[in-house]
Amino acid sequence: MQIRQTVVTALDNAAFAELVGIAPNLVLTFAAPKFFTDPAFAPWLAAAFPQARRIALSTAGEISSQGVTDDCVVVTAVRFENTPFRIASTPIADMDDSEGAGRRLAEQLRDPDLKAVILLSQGVAVNGSELIAGVVSVLGKGVPLTGGLAGDNGAFTRTWAMLDDQVSDRLMLAVGLYGDAISFAHGSFGGWQSFGPARRVTRAVGNVLYELDGEPALDIYKRYLGEYAKDLPASGLLFPFAILSQEREEVGLIRTLLGINEADGSLTLAGDIPQDGHLRLMHASSDALVDGAEAAAEAARRMYGANGQGLALLVSCIGRKLVMGDRVDEEVEAVGAVFGQNCVLTGFYSNGEISPFLETTECKLHNQTMTITYLGER
Repeated sequence: MQIRQTVVTALDNAAFAELVGIAPNLVLTFAAPKFFTDPAFAPWLAAAFPQARRIALSTAGEISSQGVTDDCVVVTAVRFENTPFRIASTPIADMDDSEGAGRRLAEQLRDPDLKAVILLSQGVAVNGSELIAGVVSVLGKGVPLTGGLAGDNGAFTRTWAMLDDQVSDRLMLAVGLYGDAISFAHGSFGGWQSFGPARRVTRAVGNVLYELDGEPALDIYKRYLGEYAKDLPASGLLFPFAILSQEREEVGLIRTLLGINEADGSLTLAGDIPQDGHLRLMHASSDALVDGAEAAAEAARRMYGANGQGLALLVSCIGRKLVMGDRVDEEVEAVGAVFGQNCVLTGFYSNGEISPFLETTECKLHNQTMTITYLGER
């Protein structure tokens, strides 16, 4: 497995000389949303890598081995030597089509030799929990699934994906990895802390939360946010919800706010909410989030068994980026320190993260986490 990477601020072909030299068969690109509306974007990548499959996703910030950037393009060229891969794609009609989109992607990848899937979805008109459920309904729980939902700099209005020459705000992608040569490891950790009482979900439909303890969810949320309430929905990224067990204990799942509805007092979250379950608000400090990123990297490192160069795909939530501000590079640096110089980092700040729980293959939609996928070849 060979990997090369470059970070550019404009569509400059001169930056690709070293990447072309490894004859990549897969090119992963994470870029600011503005590049996807430029008609020259897809042809620019096609001209440099005509023999490679090309995937791109819009971001709320780009991650590379250099750190975190905004308004840039991170291009990572990968040459798998012994690992076949297949790319599935499908458009999504609307949020109600999320599970169906997941099933359609999975049907294109199903194979006895399938070892793992990386799911890269548009990030606004999608219910991430239902998307995952659709994939799992076809592939089963034994195939690990990781990835994330595209970002748009925290606007939550329009995100983008690209496959080869196709650029769309409705495109869903999945990369299937096959055979015994691939080494696939994952880790996920938050670093957020709960506060306030546990609140019972008295009315929810899918990912729309209408009532907590019999009261409009938006009213309760605004009371807790205080002065931050005036900046909703953007300020909601700083105060996600922890999903609790029936015993009112944390289970490692976080849900972040996507939007509010003043008319009916509801909150739209990034994934499903359990009816009659319990939620608790959360907040975080930069130090805790950096520690969480390091913990995710340590979990992935314990799993992998590859030799030679590796690739770590980092998908972190836009909410973490807002909390950390100028210190956001620290969580990427913490991950890099765990994996060492022989690992190339790539990824993006997202509208949702997809990963199994630690050391299992049961996949969930996460919010406000740092999720890490490590790829190598034996």
